[in-house]
Amino acid sequence: MKPRQIIPCLDINNGRVVKGIRFEDLRDAGDPIAQAQTYEMWGADALCLLDITATIENRAPFVQLVQQVSQHIHIPIVVGGGIRNEEDAKALLDAGASQVSLSSSAVENPKLLEALAKKHGSQRIMLAVDAGYDAKGVAHVYTHGGKKENPLEVVAWCQEAARLGAGEILLTSIDKDGTQTGFDIPLLERVCKATPLPVIASGGAGKAEHFVEAFKAGAQSVLAASLFHFRTLSIDGVKAACEKAGFEMQRKALFAPR
Repeated sequence: MKPRQIIPCLDINNGRVVKGIRFEDLRDAGDPIAQAQTYEMWGADALCLLDITATIENRAPFVQLVQQVSQHIHIPIVVGGGIRNEEDAKALLDAGASQVSLSSSAVENPKLLEALAKKHGSQRIMLAVDAGYDAKGVAHVYTHGGKKENPLEVVAWCQEAARLGAGEILLTSIDKDGTQTGFDIPLLERVCKATPLPVIASGGAGKAEHFVEAFKAGAQSVLAASLFHFRTLSIDGVKAACEKAGFEMQRKALFAPR
């Protein structure tokens, strides 16, 4: 496996970075360009920009913001939210995104995922999966910012996405999001074992040990937001703890072609 990565996530609402708990109760966390520059300086391996209201509001992605961020940093940028068609994805990639992340649109139109992978290459197409549980304890896919439950079972959907050509999976536990109580390790292990794709663990990071647990479960990368935004932990400190646990960490950012 490649060196593990730490990826800060900027959830964007009305041009500002925000963070909530279980996708609710959002609070301001700063300016996206300033945050992006800070994270690059602190040693982030990539940056994730998510427009958390574009799909709900049925509007186009924030291409201009991606252009602005890409002009200020050099680490890879993953962008998600509001990608409805091939034109939206191309606009974001042209604006400086290294990868585009599909969630709701991939569920509604799996052929879009397949078409984008064929056109741009799997390495530039990511599947984002927001996971929640039903009354029977089965993990289902949620869309539209975690508001809408879908009958798709999480592991089966990840396997199908790999078949369609996705190059990576961003797996977020809605129940764990923002709680800082640790990742959904059982679900993460199941997804990592069921698909050959690299998996980014998201939702629940609160201390360095949680990152170690995610890597032990099979994650290639770990995404976190609030504990970095509000300076609870440093990226360097997390990497040091993971290296102490025996994991090789990426120490020099791999600059992706734009």
